[in-house]
Amino acid sequence: MRRRYLPLAMGILWAIGFNALAVDKSDTEETIAQGKYLATAADCGACHTSPKQGAPMAGGYAIQSPLGSIFASNITPSKVSGIGDYSEQDFARAVRQGINKQGQHLYPAMPYTSYARITDANIHALYVYFMHGVRPVDEPAPQTHLAFPFNIRASMAVWNALFANDQRFTPSPNVADDVNRGDYLVNALAHCDTCHTPRNALMGQDNSQALSGGSLGSWYAPNITPDRQSGIGDWSAADLALYLKTGHVGGKAQAAGPMAEAVEHSLQYLSDRDIQAMVAYLQHIPAINTGAAKPRDSYGQPSTSEMALRGQTGNVDAGWQVFSGSCANCHQPDGQGNSLYPSLYHNSATGADRPDNLIATILNGVHREVNGEPIAMPAFGPDAHFSERLSDQQIADVSNYVLKNYGNPQLSVTADQVKVIREGGEKPLLAKLTSPAVMTIAAIIVALILISAAVLVARNRRKHGAAK
Repeated sequence: MRRRYLPLAMGILWAIGFNALAVDKSDTEETIAQGKYLATAADCGACHTSPKQGAPMAGGYAIQSPLGSIFASNITPSKVSGIGDYSEQDFARAVRQGINKQGQHLYPAMPYTSYARITDANIHALYVYFMHGVRPVDEPAPQTHLAFPFNIRASMAVWNALFANDQRFTPSPNVADDVNRGDYLVNALAHCDTCHTPRNALMGQDNSQALSGGSLGSWYAPNITPDRQSGIGDWSAADLALYLKTGHVGGKAQAAGPMAEAVEHSLQYLSDRDIQAMVAYLQHIPAINTGAAKPRDSYGQPSTSEMALRGQTGNVDAGWQVFSGSCANCHQPDGQGNSLYPSLYHNSATGADRPDNLIATILNGVHREVNGEPIAMPAFGPDAHFSERLSDQQIADVSNYVLKNYGNPQLSVTADQVKVIREGGEKPLLAKLTSPAVMTIAAIIVALILISAAVLVARNRRKHGAAK
């Protein structure tokens, strides 16, 4: 997806956050511009604009969840297919509580659990922007059809009662203004917590471990607390700011998957002041150690193995064969990378304590555009050209070669692990318990219990009838 947003005046940029300036109710161009900036910070376009040249905010993007595909809705001001007949109150309810004008519950792929914190002033600016700054599109977005019991939207009321909190952001009097501002950006508008916080068996956020890492299906959002081993405690403020703005910090990390989308469509357009506020907040929160032995960007070193093996035949490392043919030309034979392709050592994907992001990167490639410059690595999974497509075993082999020579050598990847990542990642317990197979077995068991009960009742009736 290619989206561009015009830079906003610094006065408008100051308006974002818990201390947003009061907006003019006359719905001026300034309010529309402020709402556009807020919508960018909230990354609305990444989901509500289809990647296949879709009209802005017209929906149609399929968000892959463990429970099935959830299609983003049309949120243009169309009165036919969008939100054109929403009042500001209707709009606020949908954004903060996940309930649309028709009273239907939205699925939490829409991060209303985070958006609940958005201030009234910012909700107003967003409403004005969507009603007056977005072109209406009358074409409806595809409908979401999840399997039973998730197709019963009313069941979300129970989930919301357990895991949603319809409370506005309140600044803490005990921290600096920039930390409060960063808190509002990280946990409300940019909704970083929805990806980087682990979830429980019912897929609710475990906020006692906030921002310590969470699974996103094929991808894994890493620990971004300031712990020096498990998190980002060894990153400087300049490193963090550069990563949020560009998605790349040499010798540390590069954004791929959902994070690349966040950088491309949202974070790169935020003001330097807001980026610095996010950094201040991330460096202020409690550090959480999740068991890593050392920082994930500290593993590995240049390797001469590819050059030593080059030209050999016979009984050679299968992973090296894939690496030599598909990876070495861009990442360089010794793994040091170049100006376009990152180093494979001192790399958070190869040095992590789990291989999800390494596997997902090989399968899906890397795609992001920053400052008008496309950054790309080809995919070797199902979307790859036939001649470049790799099997699960080949991806496991090359992953192990990379881990052994450039990354965390304690990890080992199997073809079965690659298959799981290829199919969308490990299913959470809730999805497993409600899978068609489990539901069928449960229905059979219930039916057998009911039949047995009916037989017992019939026998008892016959006994009582014979006794008379």
